[in-house]
Amino acid sequence: MAPQLMIPLLFLMLLTSAAAQRLSYPAEQRALLDLRSSLGISAKSWHKKANPCVNWTGIHCRSGHVTAITLSGLRRSVQGRQNPRFAVDSLQNFPLLSTFNSSGFVLAGQIPDWFGTKLTNLQVLDLSSSSISGSIPLSLGSLSRLRWLNLSNNLITGSMPIALEKLNSLLVLDLSQNSLTGQIPEEISSLRNLTTLDLSLNYLSGAIPIDFALLLNLKQLNLSRNSLSSSIPSQIANLSKMEELDLGLNSLGGELPQELGELRSLKYLDVSRNNFTGVLPNYAASFNATAAFFNFSDNLFYGNVSSGFRNARVVDLTSNFFRGKAPNGSRFLLSNNCFPREERQRGFEKCFKFYKDVGIPYGNESSQQPMPPPQLVEPTKRRSKLLYVMIGVFGGIGLVFILVTAFLLLLRSHRTRSSNQQAQSRDVEQPPTLVADLSCLGEPFTFEQLLVATSNFSNENLIKQGHSGCLFRARLEDGDLVVVKKVDLQLVRRELFVAELEFFGKATHQRLVPLVGHCLDDDNVKFLVYKYMPNGDLSNALYRMTSSEEGLQSLDWIKRLKIAIGAAEALSYLHNECNPPLVHRDVQASSILLDDKYEVRLGSFSEACASGANNHQSVVARLTSSRRGSSSSTCAYDVYCLGKVLLELVTGKLGICTTTSDADTQQWLDSNLPFISIYEKELVNKIVDQSLIVDEDLLEEVWAVAVVAKSCLNPKASRRPSMRHVVKALENPFKVVRDETFSSGRLRRGSSRLSWTAALFGSWHHSSSGSSNMSSQTNKEIIGGLRQTERVGSRGSGTNDHSSSHKRSSSDVFPQPLDMQDEESGN
Repeated sequence: MAPQLMIPLLFLMLLTSAAAQRLSYPAEQRALLDLRSSLGISAKSWHKKANPCVNWTGIHCRSGHVTAITLSGLRRSVQGRQNPRFAVDSLQNFPLLSTFNSSGFVLAGQIPDWFGTKLTNLQVLDLSSSSISGSIPLSLGSLSRLRWLNLSNNLITGSMPIALEKLNSLLVLDLSQNSLTGQIPEEISSLRNLTTLDLSLNYLSGAIPIDFALLLNLKQLNLSRNSLSSSIPSQIANLSKMEELDLGLNSLGGELPQELGELRSLKYLDVSRNNFTGVLPNYAASFNATAAFFNFSDNLFYGNVSSGFRNARVVDLTSNFFRGKAPNGSRFLLSNNCFPREERQRGFEKCFKFYKDVGIPYGNESSQQPMPPPQLVEPTKRRSKLLYVMIGVFGGIGLVFILVTAFLLLLRSHRTRSSNQQAQSRDVEQPPTLVADLSCLGEPFTFEQLLVATSNFSNENLIKQGHSGCLFRARLEDGDLVVVKKVDLQLVRRELFVAELEFFGKATHQRLVPLVGHCLDDDNVKFLVYKYMPNGDLSNALYRMTSSEEGLQSLDWIKRLKIAIGAAEALSYLHNECNPPLVHRDVQASSILLDDKYEVRLGSFSEACASGANNHQSVVARLTSSRRGSSSSTCAYDVYCLGKVLLELVTGKLGICTTTSDADTQQWLDSNLPFISIYEKELVNKIVDQSLIVDEDLLEEVWAVAVVAKSCLNPKASRRPSMRHVVKALENPFKVVRDETFSSGRLRRGSSRLSWTAALFGSWHHSSSGSSNMSSQTNKEIIGGLRQTERVGSRGSGTNDHSSSHKRSSSDVFPQPLDMQDEESGN
């Protein structure tokens, strides 16, 4: 074909393709516009005049019909953010709709009954993390073509409807992280094509249905974090394709069935934190999957353990009563058992009592079942007289030697006593060293008092399981609500508990959670009693379901700014008013507690230490602190973590502080920090939480807080502001971005642009004189450097530190305070 004919032909093909992607039915065009209006989708995502099939984000068409609608990630208008309802009635007008995905898009309210009767062609229904409430409608059982149903991470209540048994085409069923109650219906076993079933993090009770053995295609089964009881049915071994089985954190009991070893493809098995007992079956040669993970921890297993699991990556046996010869290999986690030659094991008395209770002698390692220690045999009369003479002679010599040695040891005892005490303190069974003065720890409680207050530490009163202990809601005899932290020193590092006790001996402030009392009588289980915070912590309070009518509501900006200031004040007290300065080291949303007036009470002090202390840090802590350019035992580390909390308040994105991957955090920062500029307010609109309702003045406050957050996240520790300066900036946010006189209300121009910033944060350059005044020439250099950085679009998380002010990274929004330069000169 001639080249001159190819261009017109390609153009014709493009026109034909575009025409094929246009809606052929006006009813569907109107339905999309109605959906745009009812959900409050912004024009940037769905423009009225654009072709929905081509230009609307998340809309897919085929043969002139809408076939897929994805709401995830779409922006809402101000009106849409004000009233995020489950207003999707227009979906009934798309007869060929096969996919509806609203994952992460707030649709507060209940799933309409007509979903099951009108959307009969649905194959994918994903409503995860959409703030849905109410129960699962029975009509969903009519979606015979449905292959994927995900309702996870919502507020769904009630029981699992039996009608789901009709979804014969279903491959994935995910109802996790809701408030489902009752038993798991046996009828679920009718879903013979199911490959993934996730019912974790609910309140399901009863036994695991035996008929689950009929789900022959099942590869992933997660029933963890429920209230399931009884034992594991041996018939589950029929699930030959099973790769992941998670039954952890339930009330299951009995012995593990030997038949589990028939699951040859199993890569992940978690039965931890249950009541399983008996001897662990010999699974050594059973599991063939490589790099598999097996978690048998926190149960009542006993007896010997095979050294098999040759293909496993990790075998967690911690917190049981295994004994005998410990299995070889670093893949085995063995602490808190009864292995006599391993470190960090239970005491002999506890092991002896346990085996006595189960009716098995304890002592001999060589047999499968423990045996009592051998009895000494008395000498017989048939021993020769010569033997008695030798014993007498050498016995006398030995007695003299012992007396002389004892005398010498008594003379030296005062020199060695301290070293002996230190050696004893390293013994696993010794209690931790406690602070001598218990007056700072509040009122002493008895264990019986706390047992009554927490209803025997029931699951209903369990608030959460923290890294340093379990937190329970409790009501004292006088009616006061408190929170009781139960610290099992056999499961939690002793240093964490001791650090928390020492912290309350050094620090007291209105911004710190009040310690009401303690119970320290038991050697291995300690209790700390705190004042109850009605609004929980920031991670739970930022978004909260109020009622089915109001739906999900987020904290308004006034409260968010109040929380930001309160958190900064708490850290400023630790850094500047304590002697020596204290570093929190665990600043995140879950550590920021809120009273009934949303006043901050900082908590979680088990990681706290003196600034610059050489504490025993975890590998993860050391790695992350090195990447951030500061040790986690310096005040600059707290500043960095607070910066991430401030970004959470601005963006509404929880989890920036607690993401499992430091690389994920950095990637998110790289993507969003460029939208924070001291020169351009409108840029911050791209990352501001859509649920916030802010006018022009409040937007400037949001902008200012974002700028402060960015300064705290400077990759170079020495250039982060001190917490004292952060408090001043948050208390006067307008001064960060406005002229000091507030007369014009406009952004600063020329050399006055950084006047407040300069006064607040000091000089960009290290000053040998220590003066906080800045020359006009320095001001010009700062402005030039900022403009150059903004112009080239440097990344906010860059780590290059150039000496020229014209090559600063965009994260260097604020200079390093002079007083902080002195404090951290060694970092």
